[in-house]
Amino acid sequence: MTLRFNGWLALTLLAILAGISGSAYSAPKTVLVLGDSLSAEYGLARGTGWVALAEEKLRTQKIDAAIVNASVSGETTSGGRSRLPALLEKYKPALVVIELGANDGLRGLPVAAAQANLQAMADAAKHSNARVMLVGMRMPPNYGRDYADKFYAMYGTLAKQINAPLVPFMLEGVADKPELFQPDRLHPVASAHPVILANIWPTLQKTLKAK
Repeated sequence: MTLRFNGWLALTLLAILAGISGSAYSAPKTVLVLGDSLSAEYGLARGTGWVALAEEKLRTQKIDAAIVNASVSGETTSGGRSRLPALLEKYKPALVVIELGANDGLRGLPVAAAQANLQAMADAAKHSNARVMLVGMRMPPNYGRDYADKFYAMYGTLAKQINAPLVPFMLEGVADKPELFQPDRLHPVASAHPVILANIWPTLQKTLKAK
């Protein structure tokens, strides 16, 4: 009887310890960044773009999250929409940061179509139990005031509809400084990316810490 009791007690203690051990450890949250060249380090040395800088900030602030940068130069909202389901299946992110739309705007594509694509991406992310964060963009004034205004407003409208946090304009403090752009005048230089991160980080940090 004593041997049986001792054996049962040992097994019970092992189960309790295993439970404690399992609850003490949790895998880091995966953040999936779905963007275009502004997030894909176009024309930059690897590790100098805002996404890489965000990864470093997560480490230094000991925030339990890991970033998967699935950004592709030239990506449109249509391209992002077609790629997202496979990315969700592969990485199972807790948060999807959608930084898309600039290439739609530069090509003069319909704002309604871009918004529908962004909506579809948000729906797909939420269906896979991931939160969504939007990163907005503005079009240069030479694209016409009406189009530029509708394009910018698209992000705010969608963010309210899907109840998602929004960075209104990722190039705030950069767009009006020509010296912060590469010769193509479209892509920021490396020294601009800390400014870009400063625009994005507060919302990203708050979203990751939200229950």
